[in-house]
Amino acid sequence: MKRRVVVTGLGVVSPLGNDVLSTWQNLLAGESGIAKISKFDASGFYTQIAGEVRDFQPELYLDSREVKRTDPFVWYAMAAAREAWAQSGLEQGMFNPEKAGVIIGSGVGGISTIESQHLLYLEKGPRRITPFFAPMMISNMAAGNVSIAFDARGPVRAVVTACASGTDAIGEAFRTIVRGEADIMFAGGTEAAVTPLAIGAFCAARALSARNDDPQGASRPFDSGRDGFVMGEGSGVVILESLETAKARGAEILAEIWGYGCAGDAYHVVQPHPEAAGAARAMAAAIRDAGWAPEEIDYVNAHGTSTPLNDPLETRAIKNVFGEHAYKLAINSTKSMTGHLLGAAGALEFIVTVLTLRNGIIHPTINLSAPDPECDLDYVPSGPRKQLVRKAITNSLGFGGHNATLALSRWED
Repeated sequence: MKRRVVVTGLGVVSPLGNDVLSTWQNLLAGESGIAKISKFDASGFYTQIAGEVRDFQPELYLDSREVKRTDPFVWYAMAAAREAWAQSGLEQGMFNPEKAGVIIGSGVGGISTIESQHLLYLEKGPRRITPFFAPMMISNMAAGNVSIAFDARGPVRAVVTACASGTDAIGEAFRTIVRGEADIMFAGGTEAAVTPLAIGAFCAARALSARNDDPQGASRPFDSGRDGFVMGEGSGVVILESLETAKARGAEILAEIWGYGCAGDAYHVVQPHPEAAGAARAMAAAIRDAGWAPEEIDYVNAHGTSTPLNDPLETRAIKNVFGEHAYKLAINSTKSMTGHLLGAAGALEFIVTVLTLRNGIIHPTINLSAPDPECDLDYVPSGPRKQLVRKAITNSLGFGGHNATLALSRWED
């Protein structure tokens, strides 16, 4: 039997709040975190809305020197990691540092630093580039800084699989514990890409919603009126432990991870496979890894981006995996309220899935007023639903054909 892996800590920074509780409460209330962009003048952009992190004070999580030497994607990861650490009840001296590790993914890393330093170079020349530019921009620095802060000397890695980064990071951390290479892992994703260049890139691709006059109604997963995704930012970090490690220290267990699957489309750099083959294989692999039958699963936290291609294809993938049971599943999209956090999306949605299992309530998919005829499953459109959820999966599908799924259960010892 493989080692069992449980979740003992959760941490969030999101457009709905800078902690787990406020984010969860706003999700249950059906509140959107999407508004006009305030971080820069977006008046000249095709899209002028995003799910921004608000009222965030990095000095609460890093000292003033560290704040100046790190990019916001690291700030968010450090804040989420500290919240997860506090909830876990872990303290230094409780564990062998060489058996504690970190895997935190990011889709684009320190893009705001790249933009600002390039502008400085153009205006004032190469000598004005900060000596911290390299460690500020590279995507592994969220994992590196968390490792340093918590003296985690075991496996420390970063995952960059576009919008699947957070899910893959948690999946790889799960496998690291299963293999016995670590007993405790920080895992998740982080992103701070509400910047002119990043927004401009997705505007140029016509991937973003243009509902600038209705920000809160712009992210419309599975709705026939959807016109693109909405960029979001933030971080989700969890603490995973082997079951024996968690029990030995009397930790409160929040959920158990049973399976992880990932698969490539091998089709197109931005478009999903027209038969949703990779997404279906990832789901099937996670369920198989868990040792479950598809009919045992109650709930799916969908990738649900609100793009014309993703939503019907993800629906098709779910039907391909679950057959008739697909119509009995409760499915929702967290992105309807947070927007798409890119590399952090999967980690936030994993945390939402843990909270769903733990609390027996499923948040709604907002803005679903006229379902796409191809999206004919139960997406929980009419407010939060009280329902006992014992087993669940959460999906992430990324540019480049990256597909990842995690299978987890309610903790019932």
